[in-house]
Formats: sequence, C-alpha cells, structure tokens
Amino acid sequence: MRDTIRFLFGETERAIRNPGPTQTVLEWLRTEARACGTKEGCAEGDCGACTVVLGEAAGEGMRYRAVNACILFLPALDGKQLLTVEHLRAADGTLHPVQAAMVAHHGAQCGFCTPGFVMSLFALYHTGTGGARAAATEALAGNLCRCTGYRPILDAARAACDGPPADRFAEQAAVTAARLRALVSTDMLSSACDGQRFLAPRTAQTLAEALAAHPAATLLAGGTDVGLWVTKQHRNLETVIAVEQVAELSELAERDGVVSIGAGVTYEDAFAALSLHWPSFAPLLRRLGSRQIRNRGTIGGNVANASPIGDMPPALIVLDAVLVLRSRDGERRMAAADFFRGYRQTALAPGEFLARIEIPLPQPGEVFATYKVSKRIDQDISAVCGAYRLRLAYGRVEDIRIAYGGMAATPKRAVATEQTLGGRHWNRASVEAAMTALDAELSPITDMRASAAYRRLVARNLLLRFLLETAPEDDAPVRLAELEEMPA
Repeated sequence: MRDTIRFLFGETERAIRNPGPTQTVLEWLRTEARACGTKEGCAEGDCGACTVVLGEAAGEGMRYRAVNACILFLPALDGKQLLTVEHLRAADGTLHPVQAAMVAHHGAQCGFCTPGFVMSLFALYHTGTGGARAAATEALAGNLCRCTGYRPILDAARAACDGPPADRFAEQAAVTAARLRALVSTDMLSSACDGQRFLAPRTAQTLAEALAAHPAATLLAGGTDVGLWVTKQHRNLETVIAVEQVAELSELAERDGVVSIGAGVTYEDAFAALSLHWPSFAPLLRRLGSRQIRNRGTIGGNVANASPIGDMPPALIVLDAVLVLRSRDGERRMAAADFFRGYRQTALAPGEFLARIEIPLPQPGEVFATYKVSKRIDQDISAVCGAYRLRLAYGRVEDIRIAYGGMAATPKRAVATEQTLGGRHWNRASVEAAMTALDAELSPITDMRASAAYRRLVARNLLLRFLLETAPEDDAPVRLAELEEMPA
C-alpha cells in the first residue's frame, strides 16, 4: 500500500502524502498551489467557472478532458496531469491559440468566468473535431457567462479550434504520456487525513475486500453527486473508497448479444456504444449533464445512488438491463426493475457493490425511445423522464415496456399501463386508454421542479409522443398535427 498521490501539475511532478480525502481540487488550487485563475462560482458543477483539464495517457498520446474542480476530490489526480489556465501560456509569454482567439474576438467581459471558458475551449481544441457552432455549443454548455457574452466566445471557438491540435501539449504528448505511465503504481492507495480515510483499490476483488472491511464507507466513482454532499451539505465522509482505478469497472464491451458496461464507465465513454444501438440515448446523454459532468459521472453511479429522478434507470428498466452485484463472496444478478426498493434505497447488501450493467442488444423490429423534460435544455435535472420499448405484430402491441423517473419514490415501471396496451392496436384510442391507467398507477409529488399535475400531464404526453413517432405511416399527417398541439 501507499499513502502518496503523484501527478503532473502542468509539467511539474507533484507528490502529496495523505491528501485530504474530500478536499476539492479547487480548494487545493486556490489555497495551497496558489493558482488562483480557477474560480469558484456555484461549488456544485453547474457554472463552469472552476473548469480545469485532466490529462491521461491514451496509448502513446494524451487525452485531455474538461472537469469541474469544485466537486473533484484531490486524490482523483493520482497518475494524471492537471492543467489550469496558468499553464497555457508559453514560457516566453506567448498566448495559447484559444487564449489568443478569446482576446482577438473580445470573448472576455467581467472576466470571472473566462478561465473556465478557456479551459473548456482548450479541451475542445484537443479533440480535433473543429470549432463548428454545434460542437462549440455542446463543449461550452457547462460554462455560464453572467454577462451574456456567448457570441464572441463562440467566434473564438470557431477561430481557434478549426483543425488538429498543434500546440506544445500536442507536440509533447508522447513524452507526457510516458511520464504519467511512470507515475502509475500497482499498489493500492490508502491514505488518512484529519480522521478521514481514503482507499483506492485497483481490482474488483480488493474493492470487495475493502468494502467488507468498511461496510459503511462511501463508494466514490465520478463524484458528480458525492461532491455536492461535501460542498453543499458539508457532510464528513469518514471512509471513502474510490472505484476509478478498478480496471474491471472501467470495461466496456459487446459480447454474446449484450452490451456490458462497467459501473465505473463514464457517460462520455459510453456515449458511442449506447447511441449506436439505441439512437434515442444520444439526446438524453447530451442533456444529462455538461461535458464536464459527463467526463466524470458514471452510469453505475447514476443507478446506485437510486435517485427517483435519475435519467438512466427508466431506460435501463425498459431495456431489461441486468445489474451484476458483487461482494467478497461472489456475484449475483438482478433485473434493473427489481433493484430500487424505496426512496434512495436499493437491493445492495452490506459489503456489496454494483459491478456492471448488461443490456441485451435490440431485436429486429424493436423500437426504443427515451425523453427528458426539464426546466432548461442543458444540464438540468429532470422533472419527468420517460422510456419506452415496443414491438408490434401486424399493427398490434406484441410487447411493450414503459418506465418513468420523477413519477414515484423510485424509478418505476408502469406494469398496469403496459397490460392495458397488450394485444391492442397501436393507435390513439389504445394510448388514451393507457393514459387513464397511467394516471391510476403513478402518484407523483409536487416539489421545486414540477407540480404533481404537471408531471401527470407530461407523463401522458410523452406516451402520446411515443405513439406519434412510431405509429404506422398512414397516420403521419395526424401525428404531425397532434405533435404541434401538445402542451410544452
């Protein structure tokens, strides 16, 4: 075991012994590293003022990703490169291309948010995908400008990111990757600070053993939820067990008719596989959080925290996903629909963790859709999230799955509503009957995101939308007219 993390801060190797388990990278930057270009705005991963970039070795090169420093715990830097706005300028004072573009296009106003925008642009620059408006808008969705200066920032993105990366970071990528690989240790990190303990197992078995020894520990994946426990709720997490370095939990594979997603796989890394087989996942994942959040947040974490408004569980339920749970004694399998037992309560036993999610590949003729309704388009929590899977035979419903988030204390499958539709023609009359069943089956609450009445209306309308998008072609004129009349 070891008690020290090692990482590159810019190009300088840093070693921190017994780092604070829940000290944020933002706090470390501003109070200890004295790199104060990175700002605190919201302290919950919403505004992007604290955006920094994490670099990781990827083959012989580097992969750079924007993350929120305000909810990123310091031990997560182990084996990585941390870049802030201070690192972009060359030694002779020459600005980085994204900085120069921000100056040339007048992209800074009050300047508070500017370092975060610059770092998100730096990450976009290193994707090599270009600075077209759509790509730039998505890359910057997690950065808020209170002066409403988005147009010149988008102009800067177009000017700076048009082409493959050609800065000194790209030139030194092979050297940097080799330096990071040299920092990686096979020993488990076990550190302690101010009465808190941090463990970072490297295999699923050592994770199981650590959790058996500390059954009350907080499991940490991306930290996009747990980070707020610290910054907003001021919780003292006595023991934290991080899963990020567990290789098995980072595996993403397609085999034997199943897409297998390790519980530590991030949204961003799962995006391509999910969108390939189920295109409806693409808009959901783009809206699930900002790029910074998707670079850290994990699908396993979204499931295991058992939030009734999590966006992934309804889709996993209707796709008949299987959750593989693991402990020191071995594995057991469970349908996603059976995993949620009550408000933020799951079927996990003490010492057990979610290891992976297995989703059967779609069958011929099967249709899947998932929809999210929230107060704003980007990086907002759902008021209602609906998911649907349908198979028709000669115009009748042969099989259907319906599930919702935000309509009960848990993500919930609407079994009675499904039964109402079974065997019936897939048309407006059948769906209206199902809407009545849906009203009786689900009892949403009123809270800050939506009233119970609004949620009922949305749940009904989402089911109608699914009909309008999947009804036989001869109903197309009706479908389009009705879609325009649907309440927002």
